[in-house]
Amino acid sequence: MSANDTLQLNDPSILHEASLLNGAWVPAISGKRFDVEDPGSNRVFASCPTNQTEDVDRYVVSSQKAFEEYRHVNPRVRAKILLKWHELITNAREDIAKIMVYETGKPMTEALGEVDYALGFAWWFAGEAERIRGSVSQPSVSDRRTFVIKQPIGVSVALVPWNFPVAMIIRKVAAALAAGCSMIVKPSPETPLSVNALADLAIRAGLPAGVLNVISTDNDNTPSVSERLCKHPLVRKVTFTGSTRVGSIVAKHCSEGLKKVTMELGGNCPFIVFDDGDLDEAVAALMVLKWRTAGQACTHANRVYVQSGVYEKFAQMMLEATQSKIHVGHGTDKSTTMGPLTTCRGVEKLERHVADAVEKGATVLCGGKRPANLSSGYFFEPTIISGMTCDMLTTKEEIFGPILGLYKFNSEEEVVKMANDTSMGLASYFFTKDVDRTWRMLESLEAGMIGMNTGNSSCAESPFGGIKESGYGKEAGKDVAIEEYLVSKTGTLTIHQSS
Repeated sequence: MSANDTLQLNDPSILHEASLLNGAWVPAISGKRFDVEDPGSNRVFASCPTNQTEDVDRYVVSSQKAFEEYRHVNPRVRAKILLKWHELITNAREDIAKIMVYETGKPMTEALGEVDYALGFAWWFAGEAERIRGSVSQPSVSDRRTFVIKQPIGVSVALVPWNFPVAMIIRKVAAALAAGCSMIVKPSPETPLSVNALADLAIRAGLPAGVLNVISTDNDNTPSVSERLCKHPLVRKVTFTGSTRVGSIVAKHCSEGLKKVTMELGGNCPFIVFDDGDLDEAVAALMVLKWRTAGQACTHANRVYVQSGVYEKFAQMMLEATQSKIHVGHGTDKSTTMGPLTTCRGVEKLERHVADAVEKGATVLCGGKRPANLSSGYFFEPTIISGMTCDMLTTKEEIFGPILGLYKFNSEEEVVKMANDTSMGLASYFFTKDVDRTWRMLESLEAGMIGMNTGNSSCAESPFGGIKESGYGKEAGKDVAIEEYLVSKTGTLTIHQSS
């Protein structure tokens, strides 16, 4: 089945079931293809090329050749290309969102929201392109001057997951293009079409051929293709978003040739509600941080700690809000507020987590299984479980699905210890009206991003990234993100005094 038979787009020309090489849409050398499935119906609706290691070299060589010219393009010209890209994505907003619905399963309202969120990165980095600055200083030897200049690092590779295919791509690609780098994107096998649509619009925006290439492949070939990209001698930078386990493998690959690497890895994010917190605000934030994208985001709340004085009340408020506002269904249904999981593996993992929690004494307040009224698709009911303890799977692993586990705590010291008792350190959230406690929590919680009386910690203006096993390097924000795609050169000049 062709995607054109399923997807009714305003502009069908942005839909490409091919890979992008040097400005042309091409098949794999072998001619092999893999299926793209709608997780809301289990129906195959498209296919894309199964590139293998033999394909990689031509993509990297194309990117290197393009970089040698693009690196000299004036920053204002690069900024104008990014602004035009922003305009074209805005105009194609509905089509891009619809493609995402069929690839990821997320509801149309969420898909549209992701496009709007992602557009902020194109706009932001268009401005940053002209703000790359070096420095001049006078060292201790007074007749010398030291200059530092910033230059694009070279061919960059983006290895991206399926949960936010549009936001991830624009955040990474816009930074690289603003810096003057070329980039090869290896999309997830679940979401190649939305990535292709963005690349198509980048070409229409005036991006020279080869500056942005897209190489697709299936799940079986993803490890070998990714390894070849990471180890290729012409690749100088790799940005990876995904699990900590895979991130560790990618980092090892990149050690060969000492590539510069940005790692945005898994999260085991605590969400803390104190007795004096605004419960309505906390519920509103958690409804998004738990149920959006069917719980499939690394920054989502993984462990919800509620102080004993408001534990029962908060649990009841979350239960009522979930049962009244969350409607599970296909993403194209206007009444749907939570779609399916993107893969069958996700559903199987949730079933293990629920069984483990119940076996160890927890109580399922709602959900806990696949919906009886949805016979196809990777659906799972929004699930709230109370009486969670530290020995359960949900405490130790990233859930990546719609399970909300409630933990009771008594003191601030106790919950800080519980929150930090993980190898991860991506994001943490807490709700309190105590100003002193706010400062203590900000300094005590071991995470790269802290939500203080809010669940929203990501935007183009704010550095995004974690600590500990949640990765290193930053994406977005002023200066830090674009620095990931730059190298610094130091020049020293001796000034001869006039006689």
